[in-house]
Amino acid sequence: MSARLDSAQPYAIGLFRIVVGLLFACHGAASLFGVLGGAVGTDGGTVDAGTWPGWYAAVIQLVCGGLVLLGLGTRAAAFLASGSMAYAYFDVHQSEALWPIQNGGEASAMFCWAFLLLVFTGSGALGLDRLFARRTAPGRESATEQATVAA
Repeated sequence: MSARLDSAQPYAIGLFRIVVGLLFACHGAASLFGVLGGAVGTDGGTVDAGTWPGWYAAVIQLVCGGLVLLGLGTRAAAFLASGSMAYAYFDVHQSEALWPIQNGGEASAMFCWAFLLLVFTGSGALGLDRLFARRTAPGRESATEQATVAA
């Protein structure tokens, strides 16, 4: 049973990455463009451009969420996203109460840890990182190149 689960691990990580990236990008899109209910606390509006930290957080959410969703530069994007969520938790939520359930910081804490996990696991299957790694891996030739050399 463990061997079967281990063989599915890259796909599970890939699906996890896609879902987390999509949800994070949706937060950024809501704050920047007012879609999907708009920014939290604005009754469906947007965050004012250039305001600290809300607008910058929304840009990080949209860009890093999109990169993680695609599996492109996953580790770097996840590192930046994790750091932004740690900042959000400790700067915005922690002052309200000790525990995330008390201070409204559950999403920030969960995103922080989810992205930190992706920093260490990478994109898993189904990501553009793996596609580009296969194309540029030294010593690897495509089937067409191998057939040309053999002929």
